[in-house]
Amino acid sequence: MSKSPLLVRPTSKTGRIHDVTPASAGWTHVGFGLHRLAPGEAYGEATGEREVCLVLVSGKGRFAVDGEDFGELGERMSPFEGAPWALYVPAGRNWAVDASTDLELAICSAPGGGDFHARAIPPGTHPRITRGKGANVRHVYNIMPEDDGAAHALLVVEVITPQGNTSSYPPHKHDQDNLPHESQLEETYYHRMNPPQGFGFQRVYTDDRSLDEAMAIEDGDVTLVPRGYHPVATTAGYDLYYLNVMAGPKRVWKFHNAPEHEWMLK
Repeated sequence: MSKSPLLVRPTSKTGRIHDVTPASAGWTHVGFGLHRLAPGEAYGEATGEREVCLVLVSGKGRFAVDGEDFGELGERMSPFEGAPWALYVPAGRNWAVDASTDLELAICSAPGGGDFHARAIPPGTHPRITRGKGANVRHVYNIMPEDDGAAHALLVVEVITPQGNTSSYPPHKHDQDNLPHESQLEETYYHRMNPPQGFGFQRVYTDDRSLDEAMAIEDGDVTLVPRGYHPVATTAGYDLYYLNVMAGPKRVWKFHNAPEHEWMLK
């Protein structure tokens, strides 16, 4: 079976693991990069016309933005060990990191704009939310939600889905610029499994099935959601972590549920 065009496998085990750009994804807003650094390694980028949220998936590092020292950030050594540290960097800045430990750093980006300032986002900035019931329970850590007033376009969130459960479920979509009913947002998922040899599944599909892709997801994969519904399921024995990056014409997350599946919310 050929690989789905919406599934992006890691390119290596160290250094630059992922580099999803609007051009490579075939869309307009969302970018996603991932770097794995060893202790003592350094990395940095200029944001240019884009704003960035740096998420410490695991590990610790010392960060600076345009020479301003943000100190050592990071706490957890696994994405399954609690809430994340993150750092927001607006457009037109230069950021750098020196890894203190093995560091897995996600670079979430979207078009920049407005008068925003670089800021650290420590664990607990936003409370953990538990959604769903039964086999649809998942735990949500908002990193940059729509109501924080701290970015031009970026929305960033982490989700832990316990073994055997579904997530992003019932199926929902956000591909119409039709507020207040629905917003138009592109989205990436970065997946991690615990234990790492596990796997899960994700389907991305539209009502008319002009897009209908089913993917087996493994540890380290990225999935692209240009439009349509996008439910996820993990398998027995394996917890699933994913990091979502969303952006679109307006920084609003307003979704539409697949009506045939809304009965389970009652």
